[in-house]
Parts: sequence; structure tokens; C-alpha cells
Amino acid sequence: MTDLSSFAELAAVDHGLCVFTTLRGDGSVQASVVNAGVMQHPLTDLPVVGLVAVGGARKLRHLRADPRTTVVARAGWQWAAVEGSAQLIGPDDPHPDVDDERLRVLLREIFTAAGGTHDDWDTYDRVMREERRTAVLISPIRVYSNPT
Repeated sequence: MTDLSSFAELAAVDHGLCVFTTLRGDGSVQASVVNAGVMQHPLTDLPVVGLVAVGGARKLRHLRADPRTTVVARAGWQWAAVEGSAQLIGPDDPHPDVDDERLRVLLREIFTAAGGTHDDWDTYDRVMREERRTAVLISPIRVYSNPT
């Protein structure tokens, strides 16, 4: 099993802010800043990096075509990278074992794993539904970092 502890520690230092990359159709890299955190996969119980993407985002289109991705957490000069394969679960990427209620809870779990807190979960849930938010679960293939 790939150890995600160094990534989790660094991600937590900066409120889960990470650089997330996907591959465009021409093979070039698209990068964005996201909030991500380490959590247990809801179906396999294995550790994954989770993030939430807005429905219709280009990163989702890229991942549907090629699920390979890299996510990097940093704090000061320390960094850790996770390369892996992304699984999408959301309104536009349904999973037979994840109904609407489980998706609602999953999006909350990812948000809190990335360091998020909320004082009005009903509003959070409503916005997630309206924006067709999708869970992105990255199963690690390789984890590496700079020397400490």
C-alpha cells in the first residue's frame, strides 16, 4: 500500500490547498489549485486523495478521457506529490453503489478531509447539488517528496 502520510501532513498545513494536474487530449498538462485531503475510499476503504470539482469543469472532461493525475501539496520548501488514477462519482458520473444520499455525505467527507468546516450544512448540500459537484478520488500509484 502506498503511504499518503507525508502528503496528508503537508496538505493540512495550507488548508488543503494543492496543485492538481490532468492531461489534455494533446498530452499537455492542465493545472489548477484545489482543496484536497486524504481519506478512506467510500467503496474500497483504501486511502485516497479526495477533492470536489464543479460539474462541467474541464478537469472532469480530461479525467473522463484519461484518469491519470498528479496532485502536489506544499508547505514552505517541503512538498509531496501523489500520482494516481482518478475515479469520478457525481451527477454526471454515477456509480451504481452511490445513491444521492451517499453522494451528499461523500462530498461532505471530502470537504472535511481537505480541512473544510461549515456552519450551514444544508446550504452546503444545496450548492453542491446546484453546481453538480463531483467527487474525485485519486488512488495512489506513486508518492514522492523532496528530502526533509
